Amino acid sequence: MSETRAPQGFGESLLYLTDEQLRQGIEAMFFAYRGFTADPDRILDDLAYGRAHHRAVHFINRAPGTTVNNLLAILGVTKQSLNRVLRSLIEDGLVESRVGTADKRERHLYLTERGKALETRLSDAQRARMRAAFREAGPEAVSGFRQVLEAMMDPDMRRAYTRLRDNG
Repeated sequence: MSETRAPQGFGESLLYLTDEQLRQGIEAMFFAYRGFTADPDRILDDLAYGRAHHRAVHFINRAPGTTVNNLLAILGVTKQSLNRVLRSLIEDGLVESRVGTADKRERHLYLTERGKALETRLSDAQRARMRAAFREAGPEAVSGFRQVLEAMMDPDMRRAYTRLRDNG
């Protein structure tokens, strides 16, 4: 059985990692996340929005017509918190809320043209960073990275992610 080597001290064998190697992985995730969010944060800051706005816009774009309850489940935030975010996005003309046709209690969310333009700016910035990183790391690393991320997800989140991935 051959051992798989990981780059830069992340582990001689992927079957056993020391606490130090795991700590390095955790720190790499923190710093990577800072890089991943830096470009959108600059765009959002100009609009007086935060990451919660970004996440809402992203997932409304991925599933136009999604309900507020579905968005609550995906984002894992409180109703009060999401309502503040949605209120500002609706007031600023980025999101439209429509009453459900089958159930009048449901609110279905859609991005307006301005909302779609903002989502494109935000996702273009992140896609550019990911594309460059994936290109540098190579196809095997990309596949492994995706497997690691999916393995870190809680089962409910993995199911939600898989549904979203497979539908779009």
